[in-house]
Amino acid sequence: MAKIGTSELAKHFDMDVAHGAGLTPPPGFKLPDYSVYHPGKVPGKDGFSIDGNGCGHQTAGFYHFTEYISPLRDAEEFAQIEKYPIAGNAGWSDETMRKAGQEALAQGRPAGIFVGHMYENAWQVRGYEPFLEDLLVQREWAELLLDRFCENNLRAAVAAAKAGYDYIATGDDVANQNAMMFSPDMWRTVMKPRWAKVIAAARAIKPDIHVWYHSDGNIRDILDDIVEIGITILNPVQPECMDPVAIRRRFGKHLAFDGCVGTQTTFPFGTTDDMRRVVRALAESLQAGNGGLMLSPTHVLEPEVPIANIEVFFEECDRVSAEICGRGKRA
Repeated sequence: MAKIGTSELAKHFDMDVAHGAGLTPPPGFKLPDYSVYHPGKVPGKDGFSIDGNGCGHQTAGFYHFTEYISPLRDAEEFAQIEKYPIAGNAGWSDETMRKAGQEALAQGRPAGIFVGHMYENAWQVRGYEPFLEDLLVQREWAELLLDRFCENNLRAAVAAAKAGYDYIATGDDVANQNAMMFSPDMWRTVMKPRWAKVIAAARAIKPDIHVWYHSDGNIRDILDDIVEIGITILNPVQPECMDPVAIRRRFGKHLAFDGCVGTQTTFPFGTTDDMRRVVRALAESLQAGNGGLMLSPTHVLEPEVPIANIEVFFEECDRVSAEICGRGKRA
C-alpha cells in the first residue's frame, strides 16, 4: 500500500467489488468457550488465537500463515464429536443482510455473500488426517460435523435468496495440484448431496441466484457434478492444474470463470510483458467477448508479487475489455 500511495486499493484499481452482509447473532451472543480444547494456550499470547469454529492458530511470524490446531484432533469417542459446540446460526437476524443487499442495488453493485465452507471447516475442527480416516472407517463421525456446518450454510443461503442477493459463494479445497484429495466417488457420496441441498434451497426461493464455487487444484473429475447441482461460477480455474481453454470449451455454456491468472507462476515470477501476454491470451482463447469471464488472481497475492505486475494486470484487463468486449472499463 505504501508503494502504491493509498490504502484504498479497490478504488485505486477500480475493482469490481460485490457488497453484502451475513446473518447477525442476537445481542449478547457469545461464542462457546473453546479454550478448554487448547490447554496451556492463551489467546492473544505468543502468536496464538482461536477462530469462530474453535480451531487454534499458531503463527510463526511469517505473514498470514498459521499452523492449525484442531480441537477434536484427539477425540476417541463419538460422544466427543456429538458434544462439540459448533456455533449455530438458527434464529439469527437477516436485517443487516437485507440492508446491505439494498445498498448494493442502489450503488449498481452485485449483492453477494460467502455462505461458508463444509469439508474445510469439518477437517479443521477434527484434524486433517483424522477426518480423512473418519471418512473411511467411521463415516458417521465425519458426516455429523459436515451436517452441522451444512445446516449453517443452508440457513445463510436461504436468507440471502430471500433478501434478493445476486449470488451466494461456497466452496471447499478438495483437490491438490494433480488430483482430488480423495476419490471423486467419495466427494459424490459425502459432499455433493449436501451442497446440492444448500443450492436447491436457495433456488427454491430465487431461481436465478448464481452460485460461486471455489476449490484450488485439479477438480476436473467433479466438474460435471458441480454443474449438475447448479453451480454457475467456477473459481479459481488454476492454470497450473487445469487447462482453462479445455474446460471452457466443454463447460462454457454452464460455467462462468473467476480466476485463471496464476499466483504460482505469472503473478510472482512473470515480467510485466508476461502479464500482458497472459491476460490477452486468456481473454482471446476464452472468448471474453461472449461473457462469463472474470480474470483475477487464482488466490491471495503473496508478498513476493511485484507491484508492477499487479498494476499491469489491471491495465491490460481494461485494455482487452475495451478491445475485445467493446467496453471502456471492466465489466
